[in-house]
Amino acid sequence: MTPMDDHPLRYTLANELHARPFPVAETPCTVVFLAIKKPVAAVARDRSEDLTHLIDLLDRHGAQHPQPNATHFAGQIGRHWLKWEQHTEFVTYTAITQNVSDRPFDPVDFEVFPKDWLSTCPGQRVTSVMLRVVDREEDDAVKTALADWFEPESLAVARVLDDSAICASDFRIDATGHMRFALFVTEGTGRRRTGRIIQRLCEIETYKAMSMLGFARVKQLSPRIGALDGKLTDLMGQMTNNSAHPDELLPDLLATSIELETLSAQCSFRFGATGAYEAIVNQRIEALREERFHGGQSFADFMMRRYDPAMRTVKSTERRLQALSDRAIRAGELLRTRVDVERSAQNQALLESMDRRADLALRLQHTVEGLSVVAVSYYAVSLVSYLLYPLTSSEVSKGTLTAAVTIPVVLIVWFAVRKIRGKLR
Repeated sequence: MTPMDDHPLRYTLANELHARPFPVAETPCTVVFLAIKKPVAAVARDRSEDLTHLIDLLDRHGAQHPQPNATHFAGQIGRHWLKWEQHTEFVTYTAITQNVSDRPFDPVDFEVFPKDWLSTCPGQRVTSVMLRVVDREEDDAVKTALADWFEPESLAVARVLDDSAICASDFRIDATGHMRFALFVTEGTGRRRTGRIIQRLCEIETYKAMSMLGFARVKQLSPRIGALDGKLTDLMGQMTNNSAHPDELLPDLLATSIELETLSAQCSFRFGATGAYEAIVNQRIEALREERFHGGQSFADFMMRRYDPAMRTVKSTERRLQALSDRAIRAGELLRTRVDVERSAQNQALLESMDRRADLALRLQHTVEGLSVVAVSYYAVSLVSYLLYPLTSSEVSKGTLTAAVTIPVVLIVWFAVRKIRGKLR
């Protein structure tokens, strides 16, 4: 076979599909999960801090370091299996420990992440999960455990992946600050399938929490958006009623439009990320292939009743902000058109005034020309009279001579003035 040149990224891109495998989990086990995010500018954060924080944890257990600039890591730390992943906005840690504690959801289980290490996190906790994975017993025993561990009013429970397991959570933060999930694994379910279920449950909680950041942003923006909506409506009302001069309205309208565009720019990433995270949540729930457990609400039911309204609020606010921005732009264009029309009328009146002034100036010029002919003729007649008088006989008086040369001199002067004016045009 003739050798071919490979694209320089061929192997990198192919290996990327296998870089983040699902965890493998034996039942019973305890899973603790942590997601950390910078409070501001998380996308532009210094990602080396994430890696440094991971290495600090690995050094406490004498574990091998990841590759430089790594975005994911999996390995053993003491008696725990650790998976670390770096995402666009956040970092996640998943630790799996064989066996479960006698006390369900014992806070001691979370001590795989030491308190002093947690206090130096390069960010803030978005969510943390304690997941108890046990062998599935009879349905009555499962129902008893769920009643003891979770709040019945908000409990979501379902059989998943063709009855491979029963997963449950009430999506409430307990007294120790963690979300609780329970997974009852059916006998014969493989370690890899159990690991996939664990991964999906952690992802559902993580992306739910991240998408709710968009809802929090919307709640902050709503009063300001409402105020801008009222201001824009008032300005448009003044435009309709002609209660204010367009030149006075235009600055206010432009300021409102600029503020709306600024809000849109500031929120565009969060709105986009919220939509993407929501899609992942719904996709992960769909991948579980839920079946109802004794008539209880499933994860999909829970999200439809409690999560979807928040996401619809985010989408509605995004559309509202865009609609307000479009309205402001259209109103600004209409107002500028009105201002341009009024200025065109003013310019037309100014041109007419200039025409009248030019006509008056022309008439004045003609008058001045006539006076100038008379003045020049007067001096010219005097000069010609002085010049010709010595040459005439004594019988011709000076007055007669002056009268005789007046008309020819005036005509000559008039003709000369017309000639000069003609050349100047």
